[in-house]
Amino acid sequence: MMMQQQLVETPNQKNSLFNAMNRFIGAVNKMDQTVMVPSLLRDVPLEEDSEMSSLKCEEEEGDMYSYYQLLKSIRMDIEWGVRCAAADERRKESMTISRKSSSASISSSASSMSSMSSEEEDEEEDEDLQKQFQYHLTGLQGVLSKLTLQANCLVKRYNQELGMGGWGQ
Repeated sequence: MMMQQQLVETPNQKNSLFNAMNRFIGAVNKMDQTVMVPSLLRDVPLEEDSEMSSLKCEEEEGDMYSYYQLLKSIRMDIEWGVRCAAADERRKESMTISRKSSSASISSSASSMSSMSSEEEDEEEDEDLQKQFQYHLTGLQGVLSKLTLQANCLVKRYNQELGMGGWGQ
């Protein structure tokens, strides 16, 4: 039998995307193991928990159960890739809007650079791609950190609803 090696995060690795994804997946797995009866989360509003209410959308039902399902869905997207199911259409539409505004800024900067030589354009384009990547990477890490916190809060709230206070923490 091989002994499973524990990963210890160094200060440099703490902010890596890979570790942020692992923390999120671990938090959702813990949530999934703790929440034995997900239907108990139905009709438990997000508003009661100030940390959870910050993520509530106008379109969402607003109960803990829908948020539980959302967190599990995001975990599946990370582990298996984004699905093309109808339920994910809303998320894709919001991504399209973001991409349109991002591509509009790219096209406006590209038109202003049309007078540059092709070598300067290539350098500028590479720099722009790196800036875009760093911008989106930072955003993704921030979102994953918030979602990890939300999964942990959901577990805490579930335990409070069952009257188990600090169990499993």
